Amino acid sequence: AIRAFSSPSVSKVTKTLQDEIKHESEQYEQAKEIAAFVKKADFTLVETEGDVNVALERKAGDRTIRIEFQLSSPFDPDGDMEGESAEQEATDFVVTVEDKNGAGLAFYCSTQTGADHRYVIGNVKCYMSAEERDSVSSYNGPEFEDVDDKLQEAFDEYLTELGMTNEVCDFIDAMALDKEQREYIRWLKNVQSFLSA
Repeated sequence: AIRAFSSPSVSKVTKTLQDEIKHESEQYEQAKEIAAFVKKADFTLVETEGDVNVALERKAGDRTIRIEFQLSSPFDPDGDMEGESAEQEATDFVVTVEDKNGAGLAFYCSTQTGADHRYVIGNVKCYMSAEERDSVSSYNGPEFEDVDDKLQEAFDEYLTELGMTNEVCDFIDAMALDKEQREYIRWLKNVQSFLSA
């Protein structure tokens, strides 16, 4: 049988982990807006413990709409050292609209602060198959700001029709931070478990 590696440094790490887990668990509280959004939204929340990806998904006729994003770190390397809170960082996300054959559109977006319009579109990719969608060398479409203004406006209206609202952006930003915090606590517990085995 193999014995667990034990040393003063392992003991120090596990004690520190225990204190950090206690602190983080006591400090953690999911924003009420997250549960409220999930309860009333037309979207289904899709997330897996241990996975950095989060998605909102719903059907619209024969099409599937997915809004995908990843957890985001609350750490701002450019932030003020005095502890003043900086503006919320933008969260990158992708809105895909796909038919049953795997063809679709992917809108590459980022949240932004402000009350009027909470997201910006970077590119709109059109693909005719899952293979084209997943190919790293397929064309991602033009820079959105280079597209005709009328087409930009039409795409914005289309996204609104699909359910892209300021509330969705608020949820994306809040959930990205919440997911990070939950995964951090899970990571602390997993490290402690590994070192204690």
